[in-house]
Amino acid sequence: MLAMLPAMRWPLALVMLAAWGLAACGSCSSHEAPVDAPASCPGELSERGEGTFYDARGTGSCSFDPPADPMVAALNAPDYDHAAWCGACLAVSGPSGEVVVRVVDVCPGCKHGDLDLSREAFARLAPLSAGRVAIAWREVACPVSGPLAYQLKSGSNAYWTAIQLRNHRYAIDRLEARGAAGAYQAVARADYNYFVAPSGLGPGPYALRVTDVHGHTLEDGAIVLGDAALRPGAGQFPACP
Repeated sequence: MLAMLPAMRWPLALVMLAAWGLAACGSCSSHEAPVDAPASCPGELSERGEGTFYDARGTGSCSFDPPADPMVAALNAPDYDHAAWCGACLAVSGPSGEVVVRVVDVCPGCKHGDLDLSREAFARLAPLSAGRVAIAWREVACPVSGPLAYQLKSGSNAYWTAIQLRNHRYAIDRLEARGAAGAYQAVARADYNYFVAPSGLGPGPYALRVTDVHGHTLEDGAIVLGDAALRPGAGQFPACP
């Protein structure tokens, strides 16, 4: 099985796929790859590796609920890097086409650059009988609607608080909580894709700041504590030009 970077330190410049009905980059360049890679904008990193498939349910190490969209993937362990890629979307190209998948799991035995795809996603790239194919992939904007959301883990309370980010357009770089002194402090992310304050964040409501890998920030000043509660944020990360 498979399932993104310790606070996402690598400089990815994301673009939006035309296949999602979004504007494509007008000054894109290509990267040498074993297959036709998706167009990429200057400064963007593309990865190459091998694609396989598994019986994906959409759940896994990222701790997400089963999604309605079966186009998901597990990411190789070196790139997974403490859940930093969880929830991000990847444009993957293979011998027969291209597909956009969301990262939901980790593949412990996969090498850097490899993806373990759902059957439905792999079938967009090659026949299932191929088993393993050369692929190229890059991160793209997720086709989200509505605001980012905060999922509080079951058992969260004033003395142990765990928060997961959901419905985000781009990969999450960090989550910060504002303390009593008025300063924001980073909350560490666990491998299972929750930001965990082992001593808790107090009774709330919480003032939180979320930053994506492009430096966009969102602030929410009244996130109410609740056991396994899903709290909508006030906004969504803007789309990169």
